[in-house]
Amino acid sequence: MSSRNPKLTAGETAQVAWYVARMAKRCIASESVDRSDLERKVDRVIDRARKREEKQAKPSK
Repeated sequence: MSSRNPKLTAGETAQVAWYVARMAKRCIASESVDRSDLERKVDRVIDRARKREEKQAKPSK
C-alpha cells in the first residue's frame, strides 16, 4: 500500500469519520472486540479515492 494519502471528497471524509466513530464505540464497549471489518471499509474508501485521483491525473484523449 502506498504511503501517499489521496485528497478525500466530502462524502468520502464523512464515510471515514463514520467508520472511525463506530470503531471507537466498539473499543469503548470492549478492548477485545474485532474491528477489522471497519478497518477494511476505511481502506476501501481510501483505495477508491486513490484510484479516482490517478484517473483524473491521466490526460484524456
